[in-house]
Order: sequence, then structure tokens, then C-alpha cells
Amino acid sequence: MSFQEKNISVTLVSFSIILTFFVYRVLQMVQTDSFTSQNIFRLWGIVIVFAIIVTVVGMILTHIVSAIVIVIQTGDDNPEIEDIEDERDKLIDLKGTKITYSITSIGSFFAMLTFALGQSPLIMFTLLIFFGLVAQVIGDITRLTLYRRGF
Repeated sequence: MSFQEKNISVTLVSFSIILTFFVYRVLQMVQTDSFTSQNIFRLWGIVIVFAIIVTVVGMILTHIVSAIVIVIQTGDDNPEIEDIEDERDKLIDLKGTKITYSITSIGSFFAMLTFALGQSPLIMFTLLIFFGLVAQVIGDITRLTLYRRGF
């Protein structure tokens, strides 16, 4: 697995977990009538901090563990990490980013539409975060698929 594929896999797993947690908590709040601004703001803070910490720690641990495995397999004390990004990597990243931005834009439209139709601003902002997380997950799936397919 290449350096870029490892990074994409870590962010995919991280944001999938965060998306699952977010949807679970929002549904739980709706069912228990605790969908209030205080609870939503707390959830947004948790999601943002979680995204940063889990992604950074996950990438660090993934690269440390993979370096240890490479050292054990090859017996080389200084394994060479191939983190060079070529044109193919840039093109794959651009395609994934295009899909991510497209989904985020469509989600922003729907979120604004709910507000225009008279829903609470909390619903609009919750939908913005939801579609942002969904867009990240789908963009990472696209990138990983393109890497696996060979482009």
C-alpha cells in the first residue's frame, strides 16, 4: 500500500467513524427532544476536535506501525518511505477533491433550502456539517478506488 493510500485509508476510517457518531447523536437528540442549540454546539465542537485528533493520531500511528513492519520484513534499519507525489497522485487527488466539493455544494444548497422553507438555523447548520462529513467520506472512497484501479 502506497503512502498516499495509507493516508486516504486513515482519513476514510476516521471520518466514517465521526459521521456514524454524528448521525447517531443527532438522531438520539431528535428522539429525546434534546435537539437544542447547546447540545448541537457541543456536538459540533466534539466532531471538529475529534476530526483533528483522530486523523492526526491515526496517520502517525499508521506510519509508525508500517515502518516497523517494513523494518521487520526487510531487516533494513532505515526503510525508505515512498512519499513522493507524481502527476498521477495529483490527478487522483484533484478528482477526489472535485467530487468532495460537488457533494458539499449540493449539501449546502439543500441546507440553505431547509432554512428558506422555514426550518430552524440549527437544522441548516447541522445539515452543513452532515454533508461536509459525507462529502469527505465519498471523496476518500473515490480516491481509494482510483488508486486501486490504477487510475
